[in-house]
Amino acid sequence: MKTKNYWSLASADIISELGSGPDGLSSNRARQLLLEKGENVLDEQKPDSIIKVFFSQFCDLLIVILLIAALISMFSGNIESTIVIFLVLIMNAVLGTIQHVKAQRSLESLKQLSSPSAKVIRDGSVIEIHSKDIVPGDIIMLEAGDLIVADCRIIESFSLQVNESALTGESANVDKFNDILGNDTPLADRTNMVYSGSLVTYGRARVIVTSTGMDTEIGNIAGLMNSVKERKTPLQVSLDDFSKKLAIMIMIICGLVFALCLVRKMPMLDSMMFAVALAVAAIPEALSSIVTIVQAMGTRKMAKENAIIKQLKAVESLGCVSVICSDKTGTLTQNKMTVQNIYINSEEISPEQLDISLPLHRYLLYDAILTNDSCITDGKCIGDPTESALLEMLKKVPFDGTDNSFNENHIRNHMQRIEELPFDSVRKLMSTKYYIHNVPTVLTKGAVDVLLDRCSFIRDNDGVRKINSSDIDSIKQQNEVFSRKGQRVLAFAYKECHEPLNFENENDFIFIGLISMIDPPRPEAVQAVKDARRAGIMPVMITGDHKITASAIAEAIGIFRQGDIAVTGSELDSMSDEELDSKLEKISVYARVSPENKIRIVERWQNKGRIVSMTGDGVNDAPALKKADVGVAMGITGTEVSKDASDMILADDNFATIIKAVTNGRCVYRNIRNAILFLLSGNMAAILAVLYTSIAGLPVPFAPVQLLFINLLTDSLPAIAIGMEPVDDSLLDEKPRDPSQGILTKSFLFRIIGQGFLIAIAVMTAYYMGYNNSVFAQGAQTAANPALAMTMAFATLTLARLFHGFNCRTDKPISKAGLFSNIYSVSAFCAGVCLLIMVLAIPFLGTLFSAVTLSKMQLLQIIILAFVPTMTIQILKSVSYMIKNH
Repeated sequence: MKTKNYWSLASADIISELGSGPDGLSSNRARQLLLEKGENVLDEQKPDSIIKVFFSQFCDLLIVILLIAALISMFSGNIESTIVIFLVLIMNAVLGTIQHVKAQRSLESLKQLSSPSAKVIRDGSVIEIHSKDIVPGDIIMLEAGDLIVADCRIIESFSLQVNESALTGESANVDKFNDILGNDTPLADRTNMVYSGSLVTYGRARVIVTSTGMDTEIGNIAGLMNSVKERKTPLQVSLDDFSKKLAIMIMIICGLVFALCLVRKMPMLDSMMFAVALAVAAIPEALSSIVTIVQAMGTRKMAKENAIIKQLKAVESLGCVSVICSDKTGTLTQNKMTVQNIYINSEEISPEQLDISLPLHRYLLYDAILTNDSCITDGKCIGDPTESALLEMLKKVPFDGTDNSFNENHIRNHMQRIEELPFDSVRKLMSTKYYIHNVPTVLTKGAVDVLLDRCSFIRDNDGVRKINSSDIDSIKQQNEVFSRKGQRVLAFAYKECHEPLNFENENDFIFIGLISMIDPPRPEAVQAVKDARRAGIMPVMITGDHKITASAIAEAIGIFRQGDIAVTGSELDSMSDEELDSKLEKISVYARVSPENKIRIVERWQNKGRIVSMTGDGVNDAPALKKADVGVAMGITGTEVSKDASDMILADDNFATIIKAVTNGRCVYRNIRNAILFLLSGNMAAILAVLYTSIAGLPVPFAPVQLLFINLLTDSLPAIAIGMEPVDDSLLDEKPRDPSQGILTKSFLFRIIGQGFLIAIAVMTAYYMGYNNSVFAQGAQTAANPALAMTMAFATLTLARLFHGFNCRTDKPISKAGLFSNIYSVSAFCAGVCLLIMVLAIPFLGTLFSAVTLSKMQLLQIIILAFVPTMTIQILKSVSYMIKNH
């Protein structure tokens, strides 16, 4: 527990007390503290015990109906059936419990993949480590977009603002300073502390960790952070609603069948068994668990392909996405910014031509290095790619003789930052203040058009002079030359300033020069854009870059095509909603946009009924990510704030991964739909058979225990195998799914009934053959044989449904999809056949499942009849496929 009110102590005293210093903790000391204090994680709520999870599997209304059926079986004297029903239900509960535990573990692994990191100073170097490895005494570097991972005391603050709503409930940003406060200062007023779970929304700071894990303020509030709350996805809600309606319908029909049987003077127990058989036949016991299994497998597959799904609903939404608004840098491009050219002293030069003996060149390098929060540690750049490119540029600058003093660490060690105004996407500037040659100097970098408007002077090799229209025209012209090559351009300026640095005096600068960089398009992005268009998805580029630069990159990738429009944020602001709506389908590039622009773009697309995916990496992207139907954060360059707001995280920051995720999302939905088709059409066959015999006054065609055997054992494996059908390239030829359209459409219900009807005909044919003891049977007799009829109907239904699993894998005929393209489906078929053979061949199991011995001829009849529905469906699919493709 904490024993110190750190807000009432000087930061220097805290650093000393915690055994830290300017160089941070040593690696050895950090390891020792980690062992003493434990990992920086919160103790989560204990998950439900396995026993509780197990018994919760019996709380489903459909399972309750089955339990009632088991009791009726018991009172009818059929003890064996009752035992088997209970055993099968227990087995189902065990499988459900195992799946629940697996889902919890899967969730934990995804949380690990998307958990935050922090930049700390250890052994004098800035390194990036996992948040769980943070210990008291660590010095952390915070900047806009970071999630604060421990309670910390501020050492230095540079315009730091923090959102502490997770802790205090107040949404307004809080300004933070390095002041000593009173001992009794309440938490909300501790402006020299930052707390775990808060978000840095502006500025930067250097802080020292005072408390970690459960010792933090948020750790004292049980369950406020990191508590896992399982929420049902829209698909699960839809299926739950369907299950309830089905249960009500089943009870009504069972009641009618029961009444009909009594009217026909059937014994009470026989009437009950008819009703029980119908209930068992109609209930798809494995449906909900199979949907969960298919979704879980889908999310794991996506995680392996660098798309980390945070919300299960995102899997469903991905299949509906029709617009992808993508950031340019790192997503469509390689995120390897490299300085190409420099415009200085009214001429274009390369980085190798910079001369540090020239004051003008030297000031440009000062500006590039000091107005920069990136750093190079062990040869690796940590920080923003654009700023990292400026540091890498320094390596290309030639030095005279043995002068090695001109490197970023040497300069930063000798020039301490006094004040700063961090970069933000509204101002598009960053300004810092240093003493250069003993003169307080403001160094600024930013967007060319913005910074040029704030420049009153220009510097060349002859000195500083007033900037004129000719200078401005030349600079703009050069900017356009760079931009047309797809290069990103930054402008640099400075001024001497004795006043405190603030937004009001961020003007009257002396222009130094331009630096252009290029971030080449990802090779795979070109194909990904083609795939998106093929899938009926409109790709849109949204970037803070210059309009010409953005258009050049977009054209190279294939996003910007002939007839398309590129607009800037200011042009967007001047458009009414009606005007924007009329142009929306043609605007493929948005440049120089603000966070408000991004939200408006999403809203206008959503207003047209489109499902929108939006990518982002900055703190200002969070509102747009929340607004989008599928918010996608960058895993490498993304801030913790953007990751927190997103539904999906790209571990590789790659646009092509989004298209893969969309295809996987469509595949998951298709597989779930096909698994439901398989289960419900099979159940429909059983329902029709029971209804027919009930109306015709014939003996019941199935024992309830036989239907449970089919539904829970032989059907579950093929349904799961259907859920594992691999991604098919033809999924990209489909248009995005309408999210308002449920799974159970009219055409889908028609397929369920039609395919169920075909199987039911085969089953009743087998039933009649057994009931009348067909002349083809060996040792034929003329008397009716209900036991043989039931056995043949049961075996035919089981085998027909196993064959039917191949029909439900895909809309293509199996000759085109490939019998062995899904080896799980073949394995499930073989396993189901083995289970059926065991019931028919082993006397003990035959007795349990009310099956009698069959002759070879009867077995052959069953195989032929079971195969006929699949053969019929395959012929219809082949004809449909030929018509569609020719």
